[in-house]
Amino acid sequence: MARPSVQHLRRASLIEAAITEIGNTGSLDVTVSQVARRASVSSALAHHYFGSKEQLFLAAMREILTRYRRDVVARLTRAETPLARLNAIIDASFDEDQYSKEIVAAWLAFYVKAQTSDGAARLLRVYMRRLHSNLIDNLRRLAPPREAQRIAEEIAALIDGVYIRQALGPGRANRIQSKAMVEHCLSCLLAGITDAKEVRHASR
Repeated sequence: MARPSVQHLRRASLIEAAITEIGNTGSLDVTVSQVARRASVSSALAHHYFGSKEQLFLAAMREILTRYRRDVVARLTRAETPLARLNAIIDASFDEDQYSKEIVAAWLAFYVKAQTSDGAARLLRVYMRRLHSNLIDNLRRLAPPREAQRIAEEIAALIDGVYIRQALGPGRANRIQSKAMVEHCLSCLLAGITDAKEVRHASR
């Protein structure tokens, strides 16, 4: 197995340093010099690898999204039913590493940056499409198309909303509580469909 190059290791170190610095400040109000110092490299080298602070931040978010996608795929391969697969997606969203203080802070900065940065907006759209696709693929096996679409949108919005609330501080819940809240919401939404079907059937 080939050993990682020095360039690869330095880039990875800078990305980790960027995530940590953003997590410590809770915003993008960090400098390339701060990130470089934490990574034990020069500012010039950091600029050489990434060109700008925005590119460094986008690289950090790509890494976060890559880890998340990898975790989702791993959990999905072990889940055998549509409901188990839905819970696997939720579980990955609140994984111990993904729901850490640094990563949650990076997500909040990402949401904000996407309002003014084309690169961040594109990256956010990729994440949202993947999450929706994973949810809807399994919900279609449990609910009519229109209901599946509605539930997918509500669960995705709830996951993002929990992250935002966690990043802002007040009302924080630990990852187990957060995961349980989203799973409970999914259960209630699916139960509501079943109840509605029974009501319609009884009224005929």
